Amino acid sequence: MIEILIRKAEVEDAEGIAKVHVDSWRTTYKGIVPETFLENLSYEQRELTWKRGIKENNVYIAEDENGQVIGFSTGGKERTGKYEAYTGELYAIYILKEYQGKGIGQLLVQTVVEDLKVKNLNSMLIWAIEENPACRFYEMLGGKKMDTEEIEIAGKKLSEVAYGWGDITNY
Repeated sequence: MIEILIRKAEVEDAEGIAKVHVDSWRTTYKGIVPETFLENLSYEQRELTWKRGIKENNVYIAEDENGQVIGFSTGGKERTGKYEAYTGELYAIYILKEYQGKGIGQLLVQTVVEDLKVKNLNSMLIWAIEENPACRFYEMLGGKKMDTEEIEIAGKKLSEVAYGWGDITNY
């Protein structure tokens, strides 16, 4: 059994978060998103993005026993304003492939849910590319498919699905 620590991210964690973000995209979206897009993802660029993101949002990381970032999640107020019944949003959750299926995702989601509830955001949604295997994870956690939008990544049209939880007060 691996020891996992979930904690709020600090700006110094941006490098580890960036690595998880890029590596997760490359494993999760291989064969879904154009290969050139995945190859061009940059640790350095993501690190800059996450340095800002950590200052603007609550970001939570999962660390292994060696202090390595192996996953992260972040959330807050629903961003589009189009879904009155969903006040909160799980913006992102990524876990390195070798650590998936070990309960870490549930811990990271729970941490964001607790943060949302403190902010009186008692419902939540998440957007995911329809072909993402994590969609089964969201369904297992009780998320209900509630909307679909077409997006484009590197010239390829993809469907993005919103999963919603109408009441997270007892999550």
